[in-house]
Formats: sequence, C-alpha cells, structure tokens
Amino acid sequence: MRREETRVIQIGDRKIGGGNPIAIQSMTNTRTEDVEATVAQILALEKAGCEIIRCAVPTMEAAKALAEIKKRIHIPLVADIHFDYRLAIAAIEHGADKIRINPGNIGDVSRVKAVVEKAKEYGIPIRVGVNSGSLEKELVEKYGGVTAEGIVESALHKVHLIEDMGYENLVVSIKSSDVLMCVKAHELIAKQCDYPLHIGITESGTLLSGNIKSSVGLGIMLYQGLGDTIRVSLTGDPLEEIKSAKLILKTLGLRKGGIEVVSCPTCGRTKIDLIGLANQVENMVADIPLDLKVAVMGCVVNGPGEAKEADIGIAGGIGEGLLIKKGQIIRKVKEEELLEALRQELLNWER
Repeated sequence: MRREETRVIQIGDRKIGGGNPIAIQSMTNTRTEDVEATVAQILALEKAGCEIIRCAVPTMEAAKALAEIKKRIHIPLVADIHFDYRLAIAAIEHGADKIRINPGNIGDVSRVKAVVEKAKEYGIPIRVGVNSGSLEKELVEKYGGVTAEGIVESALHKVHLIEDMGYENLVVSIKSSDVLMCVKAHELIAKQCDYPLHIGITESGTLLSGNIKSSVGLGIMLYQGLGDTIRVSLTGDPLEEIKSAKLILKTLGLRKGGIEVVSCPTCGRTKIDLIGLANQVENMVADIPLDLKVAVMGCVVNGPGEAKEADIGIAGGIGEGLLIKKGQIIRKVKEEELLEALRQELLNWER
C-alpha cells in the first residue's frame, strides 16, 4: 500500500494522509489543568520539531483548559479521552483540533453517537484508537489470545460504527507493545480501510528499549509505506520522542533537513574523549538549520578517510584533532578547541 492512497484528513492547519509529509506527534506529561506548565512543554516540543500534540483530558477542568492552551501554541492540539463521553464533547467545544477516543470504553452507542455528532458539528476528526491491552474479551476468546487479527477486527468494528453514524472524518490507530504483532496488524488493516494511520509501538519502554523497539517497528511499517503520523512512545522526557522520530524519518529518507552526526564506535587507538565530544557535537548542532553530515572520528588512522564521506568532520589525535571539510584537511586543532572550531565552521557555512 502506498501512502498516497489514504484519505486526506485536516487536523487544525495540518493535512495528513494522501501523500502529505508524515507528521511527528508527541503527548504532554504535565497535568493539562496546569495551563502554564502544559504550554511551556508544548512550546519546547514545537521548537524540537513536534508537529501535532496530544494532551490527556481526564477531568472537566482539563477539557476547559484546552481553550487557553490553544491560544498560546502553534501546532494542532489533540484531546485524549477515555471513559467519559462528556469530556470528549467539552474538549471539542473548547477548541480541540482532533479527539482521540476508544469507542469501546466511552459507553453505549448513544454516547458514542453524541460525541460523533459534536465532532460533526465542529468539523474535527476523530482518532479511533485500539490498543492490544484493551482488546474485547470475546475477540481474545475468538482468536485464542491477543492477536493482530483481533486488534484489526476490533478497530474496524469501531470504524464501521462511526461510519454508520454518517461520519468518515477519521484517523485510525492500532497499537501493541509487541513489535511484530503491531507490524502485522498494520499490514492487515491497510488492506481493509483507507483512513490515515497513526503509528507507534505503545508502552515501548525506557529511552534504550523504547528507541530500539520503536525504530524496528516504525522502520518496518514506514518502509512499507504505512503510516501518516508517528509517535515514538518513550518513558521519559517527551523531547526525546521528537529527536527519535526525526532521526527515524531521516534514516528512511522520509525527512530532509537538519544536521546528521556520524561517529565511530571508538577503539584502543582513540586518544581523545570521543564519546563526550560526539555527544557535545550532537547537542550543539540540534538548532543549526543546515542539511549536512558531520563526522566525529576517534583517530587519525581511519578518521580522515571516513570523514571524507561527510561534509565536515573531526578526526582525533593525541590531545588534538584534524578538522576536515569536504574531504580536505583544513587545520589541526587542540582537543579543547575542537568543538568551538567545528561550531564556527558550521555557523559560517555557505548556504
């Protein structure tokens, strides 16, 4: 399935699906009722590259806070609703650009219909979300456990329920913490509906395990053309989710721009603090708007040759390093001056 075959859905001022660029999402971990903290986190996420933000709405106070939050941010705002259909209605009335619901835990059909009618009135999309952990008992019994087939059947049942109510402004999200089950579920559902897919590996874990699981799962799905918005779900600072999502998209050639840092794994020849230097370089270049490859190499044996493939690079020596630009050694710099020398070269780079 090619991405351009999905429908186009409007979320605030952003279009997803139909071949539009894959949007990077995250979710705040502040109390939504705390407007100041929530706005501050969203603005930081915007700066990092977040393009759609989701906020938990567990209370009526949180639903009403969305109105003030919306005034002070610049990206579409999604309200995450569970259990209480009245919170979904209030979130829509207070400016949510999209709502995320699982119709299975909202209540009976009349309550789902009330939410759908309000979304229809305001013209905002509904993200129909199903997680493997909330799969209905009858589907678990039917398939002999939690399976990709069961997740897909559950999601499509909810999609058809809303379609029967006369609304097709939908985004579909089916997630599992089991990477291969999640991949299979997306492969199956892509053959059965053409709504945009929000993809991610749910409850993927901490920074290390979460990044590995998300990179594997999202990489497989995106390479097959599946996915119109993504979230890398990590137990940690949401800013890390954005960094990881951007790198996954860049690695697959689905996103351009920004500096890519490549560095060697170090060995016994390394005579400088390459690990510390590589991390400093990665942090330093995060806000420099250039589409370049920067190499950070640990020794002068292979460093100069390997750095030739980058636009600019460093090759470490004994307490010093070579600065290499477009394949040519341009000068030797003391170790403590390498970072600043590289920074100056990047700031003065001819655009």
